[in-house]
Amino acid sequence: MRQSLANITLLEELPDADLAALAKVCRWRSFDEDEQVLAHLDAGTDVLFLTEGRLRVSLYSSSGKEVSFEDLQAGQHFGEMAAIDRKGRSASVFALEPCTVAFLSSKNFMELMSRHFVIGQQVMTALCRLVRRLDERVFEFSTLTVSNRIHAELLRLAGGNVEQQTATVKPPPRHADMASRVSTHREAVTREMNVLARAGIVRQERDALYILDLPRLGQMVHDVMGLEPEEIA
Repeated sequence: MRQSLANITLLEELPDADLAALAKVCRWRSFDEDEQVLAHLDAGTDVLFLTEGRLRVSLYSSSGKEVSFEDLQAGQHFGEMAAIDRKGRSASVFALEPCTVAFLSSKNFMELMSRHFVIGQQVMTALCRLVRRLDERVFEFSTLTVSNRIHAELLRLAGGNVEQQTATVKPPPRHADMASRVSTHREAVTREMNVLARAGIVRQERDALYILDLPRLGQMVHDVMGLEPEEIA
């Protein structure tokens, strides 16, 4: 368990002794594919560390439409908002594949941040990054066409780095998942991806999505948003 926690990005600077102590106070759980890890508005306040597998953060409308926010990879943490403000969970989280998760109580998490300034600083940075990302999404949904929103999402999947010429996204995103992130339907994503493929900007294969011209894609986003390509992240 100590080694698993050592792979959590937030905890990578902790001394071994502190990691060992932290592992002992965590509650460990395994989840099967499609199993719910957290429910929207749930009253739990634990912080969660994903040590193995992948998770999806989503919300569902009253009609059942999924709005997907992000996919979490092993090494990431989540749930800190509820741990800090003690309010309900802001979204639901489901396992995309078998996962192992360590649950740390809000009390222990707050003590951890107070003892280790660098961890508190990283949490604040992550929350600032979340606010900026939400600001961008609000702007996009208010001003951009569906095609432009798909371009911006592709740039995010590529890491927002247009200094490179190309990027490879593995596994390739499902069109339905992209649609839920940009508030459209799967058919619209499929149409736009075909347009981009004919233009030589992307190539879709079974095992990966290849973005072949990052500078051009970044410029397309820049032209409509008035932002430098590197600001989309």
